Amino acid sequence: MILHRRALLGATVLLATPAVVRAQNSWASRYPELVFAIIPSENASGVTDRYTPFTRYMSERLGTKVTLRIANDYAAVIEGQRAENIHIASYGPSSFARALMTGAKITAFAIETNLDGTKGYFSVFYVKKDAPYQQVQDLRGKNLGLVDPNSTSGNNVPRFALNKMGIKPDEFFGRVVYTGSHENAIIALNQGTVDIAANWWNDENESNLLRMARKSMVRAEDFRIIFKSDQIVNSPMAYLDSLPEELRTAIRTAVLDMPQRAPDVFNAIYEGKQGPLQAVDNKAYDPIIELNRFVDSLRRQ
Repeated sequence: MILHRRALLGATVLLATPAVVRAQNSWASRYPELVFAIIPSENASGVTDRYTPFTRYMSERLGTKVTLRIANDYAAVIEGQRAENIHIASYGPSSFARALMTGAKITAFAIETNLDGTKGYFSVFYVKKDAPYQQVQDLRGKNLGLVDPNSTSGNNVPRFALNKMGIKPDEFFGRVVYTGSHENAIIALNQGTVDIAANWWNDENESNLLRMARKSMVRAEDFRIIFKSDQIVNSPMAYLDSLPEELRTAIRTAVLDMPQRAPDVFNAIYEGKQGPLQAVDNKAYDPIIELNRFVDSLRRQ
C-alpha cells in the first residue's frame, strides 16, 4: 500500500547531461520516454508535489524523459503494466500481487523500509474520537468506509480481519463504501458519510492520517484506532520485464541510490518518515497473493 515541496535537483545529482547519457545507452532510441505511474493513495495535487522531483531525478539519471502518470484507481496501474504502457510503477502490496495474478510481466525491484529497518506496515480501523464504539462489533448497522478493491490496508486486510471476527461486511454494516483513496476514507469519516474507515498506519510517528494532518486537511487527534492488523509487507516499485536488462539495472540503481544521491528528492516523497528503499523480488509478495485469493473466495460466497 506513498511533504517537502522544495525538492530541486542540484548539480551534485547529475552525473552527465541527458544528451551524453543518452548517447551511451543502447536502449535510448527505443525508449525516448518512460512512464512512471502511482496508485491514488491521496489527491492528485499531493501526488504531483511528492513525485515530480522524483521523475526529474530519474530523467537526469537515465538520460531519457520520465513522465508521471497519476492513475484514477488501482486497476488502472495494473492494466497499464499489463498492456506495457506503464514502464515503472509504485504499488501497494495487494495491487502488485493482483498485477502478477492477472498476467502482468513485471518484477518488484525496490521496497519501502521503515526508520527502524523493518519492511512492514499495518491496516487500521479508525472511528471519530468521541464516537461510542470501542470495537468493530459495536458498529452493526453503521457505514463502513473502504478504499479500493485492490488496496491492501484499505480493503483486503480489513476484509480478512472482519472474516476472522465472524463479520460479513455487506450483512453486518448498513453500507460498505469504496472511497477511492486513503485520504478520501478519512474525509468520509470526518464528514460522517461513514462511521468507521480503514486506512494505512506505520507507527505512532507516521500514517496517512498524520500526513493529512501535516497538510491541515484534518486534525489527527479527532480520530482513534479501534483495530490494528498484523504487519503487512511494505509497498514495492516494479518495472516491466520486457525492458532491456541495461535499462532495468539503471532504473534499479537510480532508485536505490536516491537517498544518498538526491536526499531532497527522497524527502519530498517520504518527509524523513521512512528509511531508504531496499532491493526486493516478487517472492516477498507470495503471502499477499494468498491473501488476495482468500479475499476473492469471500466475495464468491
